[in-house]
Amino acid sequence: IEATERGSELVRRLLAFARKQRLEPRVVNLNERLPGVVALLQRTLGENIRIEVNADPHLWEALVDPSQVDDAVVNLAINARDAMQGGGLITIETANVRLDSSSEGHLHDARPGDYVMLAVSDTGHGMTPEVLARVFEPFFTTKKQGQGTGLGLPMVYGFAKQSGGHVDIKSSPGHGTTVQLYLPRAVERASASEDGAS
Repeated sequence: IEATERGSELVRRLLAFARKQRLEPRVVNLNERLPGVVALLQRTLGENIRIEVNADPHLWEALVDPSQVDDAVVNLAINARDAMQGGGLITIETANVRLDSSSEGHLHDARPGDYVMLAVSDTGHGMTPEVLARVFEPFFTTKKQGQGTGLGLPMVYGFAKQSGGHVDIKSSPGHGTTVQLYLPRAVERASASEDGAS
């Protein structure tokens, strides 16, 4: 039974990476989901990990599968914990972001538009450029055998892309890691006011 459950989870993660999982998107306020996820994380990450939330009080609603968002935050938080063996701080942030043709860096292939940004940052050891270049490859992991499948970040990447969003990751040795998910704004609920975009 345990092997079957592990196999089922592996298939689910592979489908997520391949962007072929069945999503059930709906209009979601991510700020309203964070308290439940943070409560779960505080019980499971250990006493030496602190969690801080910086939520935009004027956050737009996103059009996403809420359970997949929860899974993504948990995945990113577990990766962050593993990068902070002696303890540290995980920061979860939300913000409104408008991307256009001038958006720089790793966002060059993102479609212009309004996005709800969800970021998870840590104060861990960070990654070298060589590791950073491969983090979204399935089965690539720097963890010891038996401690990771190498599918956590690819699954997050696949979910964001399948949702019509984007992922950006910034990291350097000794300076921690920040993963930013750009999830599509629920346009049909967008207010006439266009204030609040960064």
